[in-house]
Amino acid sequence: MKLKVNGKNHNFRGDPAMPILWYLRDELALTGTKFGCGAALCGACTVHLDKQAVRACITPMSVAEGRAITTIEGLSENGDHPLQKAWAQHNVPQCGYCQSGQIMQAAVLLQNNSAPGDDDIDTAMAGNICRCGTYTRIRAAIKTAAEAKS
Repeated sequence: MKLKVNGKNHNFRGDPAMPILWYLRDELALTGTKFGCGAALCGACTVHLDKQAVRACITPMSVAEGRAITTIEGLSENGDHPLQKAWAQHNVPQCGYCQSGQIMQAAVLLQNNSAPGDDDIDTAMAGNICRCGTYTRIRAAIKTAAEAKS
């Protein structure tokens, strides 16, 4: 099957039931996307599939055929996406494990809502768990990124 990952064409000849996460990590060495729970409950594995947030741990490769996947590595070539800058500005990460999934989920939020309020942010980010509890910093970083994009 043919697909794009971070703007580059790829051919996948493996098991179509393989979760996207393992293709990204094991075959393409894109390790920014993390394995968290394996059941789509924590959001650590969030990537974009045709600009929509999906949980890569349960989404099979068969769904990706002819489509575009974006990982945290592909969000910005230089790591200077407004969300990445805001994350650093607000010192969001503690352990950092969930952060790529958090940022990818937030990017879809800002793509669909350029000026989200607290309720919008809380609703959009509800499926992404941060075991360190940096939710107030995540919300502040999203608002800062929204302002930077406008």
